[in-house]
Order: sequence, then C-alpha cells, then structure tokens
Amino acid sequence: MKFTTTPDALDQLNVDCVLIGVGTDPDNTPYLGPAARSMDEATGGLITRLIDSGDVQTKVGRCVMLHTADHPGTERILVVGLGEDQKRDRMAFKKALTAAGKALRQSRAVTAHCTLTEYGLIDADGPWATRQAALTYAHADYVYQATKKPKDDAAPATESISFSAGEGVADALHIAEGVAAGVGLCRDLGDLPPNVCNPPHLAKVAEQMAGDHGGLAVEVLNEDQMAELGMNALLAVGQGSECPSKLIHLRWRGGGEDQAPVALVGKGVTFDTGGISIKPGNLMEQMKFDMCGAATALGVMKAVASLKLRINMDVVVAAVENMPDGKAYRPGDVITSMSGQTIEVHNTDAEGRMILADALTWTGQNVKPAAMVDIATLTGACVVALGHHASGIMTQDDALADELINAGLEAADRGWRLPLWDDYQEQIDSPFADMKNIGGMPAGTITAGCFLSRFAKDQTWAHIDIAGSAWAWGQPGSATGRPVGMLVQWAVDRVGGWSAALTR
Repeated sequence: MKFTTTPDALDQLNVDCVLIGVGTDPDNTPYLGPAARSMDEATGGLITRLIDSGDVQTKVGRCVMLHTADHPGTERILVVGLGEDQKRDRMAFKKALTAAGKALRQSRAVTAHCTLTEYGLIDADGPWATRQAALTYAHADYVYQATKKPKDDAAPATESISFSAGEGVADALHIAEGVAAGVGLCRDLGDLPPNVCNPPHLAKVAEQMAGDHGGLAVEVLNEDQMAELGMNALLAVGQGSECPSKLIHLRWRGGGEDQAPVALVGKGVTFDTGGISIKPGNLMEQMKFDMCGAATALGVMKAVASLKLRINMDVVVAAVENMPDGKAYRPGDVITSMSGQTIEVHNTDAEGRMILADALTWTGQNVKPAAMVDIATLTGACVVALGHHASGIMTQDDALADELINAGLEAADRGWRLPLWDDYQEQIDSPFADMKNIGGMPAGTITAGCFLSRFAKDQTWAHIDIAGSAWAWGQPGSATGRPVGMLVQWAVDRVGGWSAALTR
C-alpha cells in the first residue's frame, strides 16, 4: 500500500473511495467536518439526510458505504462514526480507523482518500493522526498469502491512500511506511506454518534483511558455537528437535559512536509442543505463534533499517523448536546456564525463559547495551491477567517502565506494568539448583519475570510478555504485529523523538 499527499480539492480527486467522518459536539449534536460538509453539499444533502434518518450514526467505528454518481471525485463515500469530541482520544480514533480500514478492504475500492484526520483528538496532533491512520489502514489491508492464495473473486487489496497535504503530513506518512514494513514482517513470520518458519528460516530472514539494508550487519551462532559458550539452557530446549537451534544477532549503527545501543532480545520458539511436559492437543496448532517475540524484534529492526533511523540498536533472537524426543530435556534435569547459574527443570513447557536466560546473558556480555528489553509470548497467565488489550511489562527500573508505557500510549500499542517485587522471588527457589524454571500457579507471569531478572543483573532491563497481544489466543486469525509499534517508538524516544531520529 502506498501513502501519498495531494493538494487537490475533493472534487478534483480521482479515487475509488473518499473516507469522511461524522462526530458529535459537546452538545451531543452530530456534525460534519469541512470535507464531509463539502461531500454532503455535492450530493445534495445525502449525508445529512442519512444522519437524520439514523442510517448514519456517530458511534465510534460505525461505517456506512455510500455509492453515488453525484460527486465528480469519487463513486464511493465511506462515512465513519468518530464519536464524541470530548472522548476522542488515541484509542477511540484507532478503533474508528480499524473499522474504516476493514470496510475499505472488504469493498472493491483500490484507491482512496482519507479526510478523517481533520477531526481533532484530545491527546494527539494532526501528524500523529495521519501516521496512525496510515498504519491502521496498512494493518487492515493485510491478507496472509504465503500458503493460501486469494480466491479469484476476493476483494482487491487497497493500492494507495492519499491525504491532504499539510504541515508534518509527508513525514508522518514516511514514518508510517517504515513502521508498517516492520509490522508486516512480524505478521508474516508469525503466520507462517512451523514446517516453514523454523530456526534456520529465521536466520535466513535475518541474513536477507542484512543484504537488503546497507549498514545492517548479521551474525548467526550455530549449536557448536553456543555449546562452546556454555549456552546449555538454550540448547537443552532444542535438543529434542531434529531442527538445529540458532542464536541470531543483527546490529544497526545509525547513531553516534558514543551512543550506547539499545538491545531487543526475542523469544523464537518456532513451535512449542511443551516437550516432555506435552501440551494438550486442543489449539496446539497455535503454538506456531510462540516465536512472535522473535518476529517482533526482527520487525522492529526492519522498521529501523527501512527508515535509516539515527539510533544504535542490536537485536538478538534465540531460535529453537521444543519437541518431545529421546534426546529431549526432562523434568528434574539440572542445567548450568551460560551465566553459571543452575536451573532445575520442573516443566519443559516453561522453555521460553530457558532460552532467554542464555540470550540475555550473551547480549549483556557482548552488546553491553544502554537498555535491554526482551519480548516473549511467555505465559498463558498474562492472557488471563490482561486479555488481548495490553502487553505485560515487568522491570525493576521505574524510569524504563515509564519509557515503555509512554511509548505504548504514543503508538496506540499499550502495555501495562506488573510488579516485580522481591517477594515473588522465593517461589522459584530450589533445594537442588540456584532456581527452578516455574514458580507455581500464583502470579505465574510475574515469577517468569523474576526468573529472567536473575540473568539481567547489572543491566537496565525490562521484560515484555506478549502472550495476549501477539495474537488472539484461542481464536482463528493472524498475528497482530504487536508490539513493534511500541518498541520503535521507545527507541526513537530515547534519542529525542522522530525529528532527531529521521535522516531526511
């Protein structure tokens, strides 16, 4: 999908669809913005009549597609409810955009012009609205095609969407294109079947990214190299699979030489049977999404490299497949991690924290980041706690927690902080090792974070559990591409915002 700007008036456009909004003022009276009023006048008051009759409503996300020959610039008008002025914040606006994007994708329109950004938001400016509109339309236009081609009569993809030219609009659309590329890669990887997207495939994708983007360097460690480094926790998880495990490292240096990098560490369990502690068969096919932490990290780097941002970033992906086999690791095993700390295995389905333990140690020693964030579909308990609306953020650094939460709000990709108090640490104590890999049912998401914290000592570190936000657990559907938006925004905020990070 292409995003463009146009100086043309609405009646001079030549697009398949124009998107207009209808809002409600503080007196609870429906009203039309300038573009919508122009469309209403050109169609002889059609939109006003439909509002009066109740066929067009102002409720957030209500959409009506009108077909008309009365307007010279388009043959379709998509009317989108934007809700009350005093309640139109970032998330309400995104909800309206999501509905509009879905309606546009289901239509036969392939070109469109958006005027929804002319309505004010209570917590964001016009360029933000433009950027979010473009990102949301790109998200709505996504259709998985790697192993299933669309039917001949399927609705066509939206090829381009234009916005009226104005201050900050061009940069907003440029940013949206780069972030959308990262979100798209994350979704593509998450949706691929596990017989295609395995650890070597993730390594191949990283190598291809480095080939496509000048300045992006890649390093892939094989099992022998990891064994020499003592990465026994990571290797233990993958030893039951015929598919070799990989540690993938991407390095981007767009900032100054004196700027310490930020690091993202992604959980890449490309399929998780649970190992010897095998999962129930129901919905096990969704365990292809257990590498969405890795997909997120790669997606963020795709966005950073596509936009050539003035930041320094390292991405580390621990890529394994967790299978039950005669060589698989067992409950009761005690494994010495790269850090030297020993881990008693109580459940082989608590494998994500095992691979991240060594990946965090390796990243701390080799990257020496200013801040390090790991991303993982780690616990079903996080889905119970937060559902699908927010990613769970855990850290003992208040400033880092604030950075991530604020970045999530700015990106309309929210996170929520969970406590990581020392009180929870005793739940993972073991009489046979320095720790065990599960802490029991109470606070399962938090005790997983406690486990990881033991491998990020002396680091400015946070853990993001995306088990509920990376895909809709238990429902058919695609990976969401979250939290690519949050983490791109976080990295940009650390160098002073988009004006400082953009190279153009």
